[in-house]
Amino acid sequence: MPAQEKPGYFWSILTMKCPRCRRGHMFSQPNPWKLRQTMKMPKTCPECGQPFELEVGFWYGTGYVSYALSFALSVATFVAWWVLVGLSTEDNRFFWWMGINAFLLVGLQPWLMRISRVIYLYFFVSYDPNYKQTPVKRFDYKTDEYYQDHPNES
Repeated sequence: MPAQEKPGYFWSILTMKCPRCRRGHMFSQPNPWKLRQTMKMPKTCPECGQPFELEVGFWYGTGYVSYALSFALSVATFVAWWVLVGLSTEDNRFFWWMGINAFLLVGLQPWLMRISRVIYLYFFVSYDPNYKQTPVKRFDYKTDEYYQDHPNES
């Protein structure tokens, strides 16, 4: 990939790349189904140095993203089941869908947890084509921006 070419937004999300440079990997282990290492992440992007945890407790918000993705997946499988198989109160087709959907959600959970972190971080950190010259994005109390937004009331 040429250095001046901008990496694609959705492809960078799906391949779980850093939102700032869209080149560095966000997870240490590429396989999400190695369950002991599913959520293992470096502290910063190996390419641009962007910290992945912007403040203490930052990842709690990924629960909302994961819920939305799980709900969207369930709706998609429900619509696909309804169109392809159909629903009826006369037999157990609805319960078959529930079982298959539950199996799918449990099986995809490691990937859903990872993609939720990626999407959540993309909300707060935007792409920077000059990432090598500009400072990284931070939200925590260690930066001067934190104290400028919250003046000291002495």
